[in-house]
Amino acid sequence: MEEYNNGSEHQDRKDDYEDICYMCRRPESKAGKMLHIPNTEMCICIDCMERSFQLMNNNNFMNGFGMNFQDMFDMSGGVDPSQAVPKSQQLKKKKPEEAAPVLDIHHIPAPHKIKAQLDEYVIGQDHAKKVVSVAVYNHYKRVATNTMDDIEIDKSNILMIGPTGCGKTYLVQTLARLLDVPLAITDATSLTEAGYIGDDIESVVSKLLAAADNDVERAQQGIIFIDEIDKIAKKKNVNSRDVSGESVQQGLLKLLEGADVEVPVGANSKNAMVPLTTINTRNILFICGGAFPDLERIVRERLTRQTSIGFAAEIRDKYDNEKNILNYVTNEDLRKFGMIPEFIGRLPVVCPLQGLDTEMLVKILKEPKNAILKQYQKLLALDEVKLEFEDDALTAIAEKALEKDTGARALRSIIEEFMLDIMYEIPKDENIGKVTITRSYVEGKGGPLIEIRTVTADKNRQALLPDSSQSDDKDNKE
Repeated sequence: MEEYNNGSEHQDRKDDYEDICYMCRRPESKAGKMLHIPNTEMCICIDCMERSFQLMNNNNFMNGFGMNFQDMFDMSGGVDPSQAVPKSQQLKKKKPEEAAPVLDIHHIPAPHKIKAQLDEYVIGQDHAKKVVSVAVYNHYKRVATNTMDDIEIDKSNILMIGPTGCGKTYLVQTLARLLDVPLAITDATSLTEAGYIGDDIESVVSKLLAAADNDVERAQQGIIFIDEIDKIAKKKNVNSRDVSGESVQQGLLKLLEGADVEVPVGANSKNAMVPLTTINTRNILFICGGAFPDLERIVRERLTRQTSIGFAAEIRDKYDNEKNILNYVTNEDLRKFGMIPEFIGRLPVVCPLQGLDTEMLVKILKEPKNAILKQYQKLLALDEVKLEFEDDALTAIAEKALEKDTGARALRSIIEEFMLDIMYEIPKDENIGKVTITRSYVEGKGGPLIEIRTVTADKNRQALLPDSSQSDDKDNKE
């Protein structure tokens, strides 16, 4: 159920949020001055009030039945007037012009500081982190300076290309958390052309508004990450209308470039009876990411076609074993994949990400601040059990993850599988003090190394517990 405002909570939000017409659901920034119904918290705009009077005068509605406004509202279903507008549909009022700007150019972290913070959470992908850090730094300098002079800085939207599980979404999530800006993550697979079943293209901006707590000014300086962008490529050999492919790319052009878009507040569809507000996407940074599964073959074909015959010619199979073939991607390759030229032109920063190898997967297991191994060690530490992993065991986990071909996402599923019995059995026996995971246990050929607590540890543990002998003496005396 929707969360509604009432009582003192409504009074606290009254100064910060706009009034919304109960009938047409327009905020006061669009509808103008509101009329407050006496003894209620309802607001009605002047337009709706005039229409109501005209309807009543024409049909003699009021005179014929002798009803007042309160009776009419009671007939509408007995809705509590103080609960007329849900919290998720209330818009924050615009800040006065003399207030301090949302972004200050002197407090924007430099690119090397952004990358250093990303290094604590994301392993590898140094080139991608450098590209993203510079692009974000330049974008927010552009937002902070706005129109300082005649030189207008263009927006640098980013296109991230990399295999599944290489860290595209996690990189953007970490970036938004470090910068403390609103972030909306959406999936391009659900987007369709207006008028068809699916989410409207403007729904991505509506999600950003919800992430900014319905604050329009803050939302206009946020980040939108559109995942699975490769799924809206043009469909080949299709005679029917491509409503979820090329049409979506064309619909996204105005958002990427910068335009005033009307979006619903608290809903994904404009057809819902919710307020509409206007958001300018000029200062919103768009980051698009996708795996582009067939793009590697397209790049190899282009590079192989450029080979020639002679002593100085390149070998035809030179790029067959190239792991980071996506580093050679061009706009021509993206156009051949199915992206229209206008869409590619609005994503000037192309950022390829590398596929993960065994060494990188081992680092992902143990080095980040919230590494998977650290999480399990903390879980067992709450049971006063120490958990350790041998180096060969970590290598075995990484090799298994490579076989699944789903990137870093496979690591947790593998660890969950062989840690199930350990997490189940340890709470049974309080004598277990240490568990060491070996390669043979990960491969299913043996068991973990279990060490029993020492006598000293048991004595220290008993010292923390209440003295049971004294309680027994008291029971005997009684």
